[in-house]
Amino acid sequence: MIETLHKMISWIPQLLAGARITILLTLCSVMAGIIISIFIALGTMSKHKVLRGICNAYVFFFRGTPLLMQLYFVYYGLPEINRALTIHNQFLAAFIAFALNSGAYCSEIIRAAIQSIDKGQFEAAKVLGMNYFQTMRLIILPQSIRRLIPPVGNEFIMMLKDASLVSLIALADITKVTRSIQSSTASSLVYIPAMVLYLVITAVFTLIFHLLEKKHSVYE
Repeated sequence: MIETLHKMISWIPQLLAGARITILLTLCSVMAGIIISIFIALGTMSKHKVLRGICNAYVFFFRGTPLLMQLYFVYYGLPEINRALTIHNQFLAAFIAFALNSGAYCSEIIRAAIQSIDKGQFEAAKVLGMNYFQTMRLIILPQSIRRLIPPVGNEFIMMLKDASLVSLIALADITKVTRSIQSSTASSLVYIPAMVLYLVITAVFTLIFHLLEKKHSVYE
C-alpha cells in the first residue's frame, strides 16, 4: 500500500505539467470564444439577411459537428487543402478548433442574454439619439454580462473536460501524460491521481464561477 502511494506521488509532477496545458488551453479558448461569440451573436440578430445567414450557418456547423472532428480537420485536414494552412504546433491547432467551437456555443448564450433585456431600453436609447452599436456597447452588453456568468461557467467546465481530446493529436495535457505514464509503467493506477486532479481543477473553477455568480448574477 505504501509503495503504491509512493508511486502515485511520483507521478504528480508530470501530471501537474499536463494540467498547466489543460488549464491554459481552456482559458485561452473560452476567452477567445467569448470575443468571437459577441460578433456572431450580434450577427445572428442583424437585420442584414446575408450576415444573419452566415452567422447562423457558423453556429449550426460548430454546434452540429463533433468537437473531435473539428480538431482533426484543423490539424490534419487543412494541410491537405493547402500546405500553407499546415499548423505544426499542436497547442495552436487545438486553440483554433476549441475557440471556434466555444464561439458558437457562447454566441447562443450571449444572444439569449441580450434578448432577455427589456425592449424598452432599446427604445429609450433610440430616443436619446444612440445608434445600434452605441446602444449595445453602452447599455445592453454591460447588463447582459451579469446574466452570462452561470451559463459561461458551465461552458468553461465543459471545455475543461473536453480538453482531454487534444491527447489524440499528441498534445501533452493531463490525459496524454496519463496515457504515457500508463504505457511506460504498465500500471493503470495512474488514472486515480489523474482523475483526482481533474476533480480538483473542476472544483476550483466551479467555486470561482459560483462566487462570481453570487456577487454579480441577477439570478441570486
